[in-house]
Amino acid sequence: MPTVSVLMPVYNAEPYLAEAVESIQGQTFADFEFLIVDDGSTDRSHDLLERYAASDARLRLTSRPNTGYTVALNELLRSASGEFVARMDADDVALPQRLARQVDYLRAHHDVVCVGTAVRLIDGAGRFLRDGHPGMDHEAIQRLALAGDCPLNHPSVMMRRAAVEGVGGYHAEFEPAEDLDLWLRLGEVGRLTNLPEVLMKYRQHERSFSEQHQRLQLERSAAAVLEACRRRGIPPQEVALRPWRPTDRRSRMQTYVGYGRRGLERSDYRMALHYGLQAIAQVPWDPDGWRLLARALLKRPPRASADAKA
Repeated sequence: MPTVSVLMPVYNAEPYLAEAVESIQGQTFADFEFLIVDDGSTDRSHDLLERYAASDARLRLTSRPNTGYTVALNELLRSASGEFVARMDADDVALPQRLARQVDYLRAHHDVVCVGTAVRLIDGAGRFLRDGHPGMDHEAIQRLALAGDCPLNHPSVMMRRAAVEGVGGYHAEFEPAEDLDLWLRLGEVGRLTNLPEVLMKYRQHERSFSEQHQRLQLERSAAAVLEACRRRGIPPQEVALRPWRPTDRRSRMQTYVGYGRRGLERSDYRMALHYGLQAIAQVPWDPDGWRLLARALLKRPPRASADAKA
């Protein structure tokens, strides 16, 4: 019986799938099974996964028609045999020490039922955007969760399988905020924590499920918080429904300008040029995108006043 079961649902993830799979195969901690559900992909994801499964006995692949993310997660959970279950998404990248660090932490802290990690946000091309989900203790995690803010990066977590099964796994009615709902329910049976070490690269791109369903995610987050308050016998908490990703052309433009300025700061002029063009495509009449593009072409860092606006 393996120590860890890694659970990864896959749906049309062909551009990023090889990097995701190989990042798990390359872990320094090797006592794991890698459970993957191909959830009815229509691209070449299935063919890629079959090749990996044929060459690695730890990888167990199930392919079937599409049922959706949460259904696939519960199916994977039922198939797991490890003491711990680690989540993984098909467009992210686990750093080599990820599983080892989390197993060590859970072994040393028996009251902890779930441990996440700090993450490094990257874009579709793998360019560094910013760091996210800093280290937090249980109290901070629960405080944020009850405010409707998802305090753990879902693909980064490792959980005690018995605890997840004990609270009923994932609840499909809260998708795409099924992770926030789970953190709230797990927090009622044990402690959760987030390691300060960056052990995951979390990819942000416009095709991601979270990017396309932000409004619904915010509504379901509020519903999960309300249900948690009812279970805990506390007054309903006020949930501020603030999107954490851009939701319209202007907010997307502002985000792209910010990313481009970070590229300039790192002398990554290709990144600055890319995001300058992206910003202009969103709001052509806004001068910020054009200024970014000009600096990228002239290879000049942003002025201090411009930094303050990022």
